[in-house]
Amino acid sequence: MKPKTILDLQRMKSAGEKITVLTAYDYPFARLLDQAGIDVLLVGDSLGSVVAGYDNTLPVTMEEMIYHTRAVVRGTTNALVVADMPFMSYQVDCAAARRNAGRLIKEGGAQAVKLEGGATIAATIAALTAIDIPVVGHIGLTPQSIHRMGGYRVQGREDVQAAQLRADARAVEDAGACAIVLEGIPAALAAEITAELTIPTIGIGAGVACDGQVLVIHDILGLCEKYSPKFVKRYADVAAVISESAQAYINDVKQGTFPDDEHSF
Repeated sequence: MKPKTILDLQRMKSAGEKITVLTAYDYPFARLLDQAGIDVLLVGDSLGSVVAGYDNTLPVTMEEMIYHTRAVVRGTTNALVVADMPFMSYQVDCAAARRNAGRLIKEGGAQAVKLEGGATIAATIAALTAIDIPVVGHIGLTPQSIHRMGGYRVQGREDVQAAQLRADARAVEDAGACAIVLEGIPAALAAEITAELTIPTIGIGAGVACDGQVLVIHDILGLCEKYSPKFVKRYADVAAVISESAQAYINDVKQGTFPDDEHSF
């Protein structure tokens, strides 16, 4: 199997083939998801919440993103690896955005970067694509904007807001993005945007009409107890397996039944 590229994502949209995306933050998860056949691995700044234990994504640093991206790339053979640009790594000016995006590609090994925002960030997207850095956009519920939005709220329910999201999507595409994440918007609006754009749309809480879907791996495995968004489908309860295994180990050690002869030299 040949490694996925941004050209494959465009081909998949044209062919009507759904694009599968999951987050990964380390080598073992990346290896397992890659072997399972995932199309895209997103090294999301969601690691702030599900790995580092922050209240939100805002504290995540460039150094953290580079570290986790490197680990994911080492575990990946076939999937396209996209890395999030953390808060304030691209908002200051285009020079900082180019420098930080370049680090995620050069030092982290990512094949594309993702940043949040629509029309207001279009110039930054254009600046990155001008130096051959593939960019995935992200509009709708943008976690780095939670203070402006007043929390994690569905976006685009009102006509004015929906019109702005359509304009944002077009601006992201016109700026040269290779794909766009649509998060937390009504399914009907996401379907309209998907039909209007030539680049693939990746939905998260945006309905089935998007060209692909992304979820946080810890959410689908039951490893995150902080929140449970409506759009998350839990496919396993790995937390219970880990807890039971740890308790069994503790009991064995306390009772002196581990290590036994089989596990000793």
